[in-house]
Amino acid sequence: MPQPHFLLLTYPAQGHINPSLQFAKHLIRVGVRVTFMTTISARSRMTKVPAAQGLSFSPFSDGYDDGMKPGDDIDRYLSELRRRGKEALSEFIITSENEGKPVTCIVYSLLLPWAAQVAREHHIPSAILWSQPATVFDIYYFYFNGYESAIKDQTNESNSKCSIKLPGLPPLATRDLPSFCNGSNVYHSVLALFQEQMEVLAEESDAKVLVNTFDALEPEALKAIDKFKMIGIGPLIPMDNSLRTDLFQSDSNDYLQWLDSKPKSSVVYVSFGSLAVLAKQQVEEIARALIAGGRPFLWVVRNQKDGGQEETEEEKLSCREELEQLGRIVPWCSQVEVLSHPSLGCFVSHCGWNSTLESLVAGVPVVAFPQWTDQGTNAKLIEDVWKTGVRVTGNEEGLVERGEIVRCLDLVMGGGEKGKEVRKNARKWKELTAEAAVEGGSLDMNLQAFVADVAQSCK
Repeated sequence: MPQPHFLLLTYPAQGHINPSLQFAKHLIRVGVRVTFMTTISARSRMTKVPAAQGLSFSPFSDGYDDGMKPGDDIDRYLSELRRRGKEALSEFIITSENEGKPVTCIVYSLLLPWAAQVAREHHIPSAILWSQPATVFDIYYFYFNGYESAIKDQTNESNSKCSIKLPGLPPLATRDLPSFCNGSNVYHSVLALFQEQMEVLAEESDAKVLVNTFDALEPEALKAIDKFKMIGIGPLIPMDNSLRTDLFQSDSNDYLQWLDSKPKSSVVYVSFGSLAVLAKQQVEEIARALIAGGRPFLWVVRNQKDGGQEETEEEKLSCREELEQLGRIVPWCSQVEVLSHPSLGCFVSHCGWNSTLESLVAGVPVVAFPQWTDQGTNAKLIEDVWKTGVRVTGNEEGLVERGEIVRCLDLVMGGGEKGKEVRKNARKWKELTAEAAVEGGSLDMNLQAFVADVAQSCK
């Protein structure tokens, strides 16, 4: 039997690319040849292009080869990505067939539902790689299949304290829902893509959803939908920092030496990921909270300026000198290395799914500070389901004040019962995550079954 050849098509954002690269690594380990396809702009921004035997890259142009610029129309971009991506995908499939290396299966990431349509046109099996929790997939599915009015009613201000119960999921308040389901959502084109995704899957006779989670983490959510086969193939996190890339750069890694100088479990790590941009007032509140808390901290504050221009005086933190006496501020860092460092005591996180999984892998408690998309749901899971952290609460304007941040840090890192419980649960999930990721664990078993299933369907 010829070697299986999987094509991985990935949306050009760091939070999509890294799980896909980890998935590629696991596929190669079980004997699959992988072609990784993303845009030229993402490929050119990779600080280190991952290399592995059995892995090749096939970048394509989305018409934005220098990347999107501030003010670019997201709807126009998604339209161009679809048009050019479909052409590139079809062309690659035909070329591979002519070269005697036919594509066995297409696996595509979020926001690319059109990839399944191309796969169907070429009679190739496909699967989506869902890089958010199974719980979020379920919410979107139910939103578009009978629960939209119930969810919308709940997001009305008058019902904000009510909770909605969806099959197989814990009760959810408005703030626990993905932001695209809220009445205030302005990204209608993104919600439409999720709807299209559900419709595309519904047309499949044997729809497969590969979820970056693991069986023990979301057992009910993985089984909540009868119509689709949801397969936990996570955690897709680089346990050894291999086959991962950054689309952002750090000037140096001397923050690691600084971490070495700090006592065990003493440092607060603050990062809001690769996309979130906080309001100046919110950044100031975080800064004042870190000073008031008095703990050493490592804070990732990305340069938002295009082309790396200097901040204006108005944009600079008013208390930067005080901050730098207590901790370190860096533009970017290797998060996997930081979270696994013995000095880490807490992660103040936007709760992106990659960051959430990385905190579980490292066994680090979380102060959940969600911003948008799936992050509110992830924060709900962290606080109420896995109980590995606490969640901040904003004031009436949505601002999380310094006193609230200090309160949450004290809860998680202090000597009280709550802190002990959170740290105990963090250690428990670290062990369960490791069990899922080892050879013979749920990741390995589910992945091998999926590859065998694809091979069977191609006979």
